Amino acid sequence: MTDFARLPDLASRALGGAVVSANDEFFAAKENLVRPEPAAARSEFGHRGKEYDGWETRRRRSPGHDWAIVRLGAPGIVAGVVVDTAHFTGNYPPQGSVDAAAVEGHPTATDLEKADWRPLLPLSSLAGNTTNYFPVYSDRRVTHVRLNIHPDGGVARLRVHGRVLADPRLVDAGAFDLAALENGGLVTGVSNEFYGRPQQLIAPGLARSMGEGWETSRRRDARNDWVEVALACEGVVSLAELDTSYFLGNAPGSASLTGLTGDGEVELLPRTRLQPDTRHRFVLPAAPGVDRVRLDVFPDGGMARLRLWGRPTAAGREALGRRWFDALPDVQALEVLGSVGLPPRQAGRLVGARPLGADLPAEVARLITGSA
Repeated sequence: MTDFARLPDLASRALGGAVVSANDEFFAAKENLVRPEPAAARSEFGHRGKEYDGWETRRRRSPGHDWAIVRLGAPGIVAGVVVDTAHFTGNYPPQGSVDAAAVEGHPTATDLEKADWRPLLPLSSLAGNTTNYFPVYSDRRVTHVRLNIHPDGGVARLRVHGRVLADPRLVDAGAFDLAALENGGLVTGVSNEFYGRPQQLIAPGLARSMGEGWETSRRRDARNDWVEVALACEGVVSLAELDTSYFLGNAPGSASLTGLTGDGEVELLPRTRLQPDTRHRFVLPAAPGVDRVRLDVFPDGGMARLRLWGRPTAAGREALGRRWFDALPDVQALEVLGSVGLPPRQAGRLVGARPLGADLPAEVARLITGSA
């Protein structure tokens, strides 16, 4: 495994990813590509042949290749892809590639046929029954990827690991979860992850079992366990949710929240008693903006979800806006500028001059800073 695989899987169904179209899925359904669990071995046969936990096309008898388009659950910057051919041995594609596109709104499968697709992973060799890892070197934010297999065959799972980059226009609608994975939050440190991955703390939705949270091994010393989360942007946290659902005999006895900035630490929630199997909500006192939060649990145990509701600071909102706009592919950046009334010639000059400077047209300044 490479380092990029520790980043969230932006294509996962657990994050809201979906396979929106494929040119062929004769033997096995395209939707299997983004299932979050590992592919299972199957032995049964159906009317069309052996069943596989993956996507499989028929044997190609004409020139060309097969493909499937995936809508990312959360748009972001891709750091690497995994093409997993688990259990496909005599029927895996010998080569594959991945393209990427960034599209405004909620495009249909037909809309995506006209998207500005750009190479993300060049044509690369694949091995059968193997987790094939490929680093990606890109600084552009994407919303969709297209997996191309050459010429045909089966792929069990497609993982698209990267960093979520939220659309700041959605952030402006009101208070939001600054820690949420889908908004750009990221776990950046943890003391122990023996039983459950800390990334699950900030996953969408409610946990459905103890296995969908973060759980540490049992401590036998005087210290405590902790996890650190980088927020989507610098913000003021006003409401915290510490959810111990499904953790009964192994919930922490108490917990605290500490905000972290470049200048030091800010107490958000003092050490507070927790109950097992409970969604705890705490209104927090006024505090300065922070860009990271550390959750300390005492002494150890498990937690299902961590939610940190609040609003960006002015500096945080502008930093997010600049990071987002500078990462947009050219075509989408032009479309965004056109939507705020910037003439095409002026928009083209601005897109070509990125990263953005300090002197911006009023329409663009509002877009970047979120100010009225």
